[in-house]
Amino acid sequence: MTTAADLRARAHWQRVLWGAGGAAALLAGIVGIFVPLLPTAPFVLLAAWCFSRSSQRCERWLLAHRRFGPLVRDWRQARFVPLRAKQWAWGMMAAGALWAGWLLPVPWAWLPALCCLAVGAWLYRLPTRPSPPM
Repeated sequence: MTTAADLRARAHWQRVLWGAGGAAALLAGIVGIFVPLLPTAPFVLLAAWCFSRSSQRCERWLLAHRRFGPLVRDWRQARFVPLRAKQWAWGMMAAGALWAGWLLPVPWAWLPALCCLAVGAWLYRLPTRPSPPM
């Protein structure tokens, strides 16, 4: 989290650009909830990073958000990704890769699947948030 003094030291135009980037990333993350092959988590994390450089208020709002807050806090704490987020991402990437493979011409049909496989492997290697004790 960036301090208020750090933010004041940045020029106004820089804070505006970081804020616009954060808003665009958050919008892309929200769209990614509904569109296969467009991931949500990386865009939300990017939005949090941009907001940390532009506005403490926006960053606090995102950290306190019911859906996105735990994802950002877990990532910042220890690079944890919730198991449900991993499962959702793998399912959406598989569906999107199949859909793209069906629609794209033969030379390009495997490209989305290869990209999704690389992202899925990276996601698999990230630590999963431990379950709360019962």
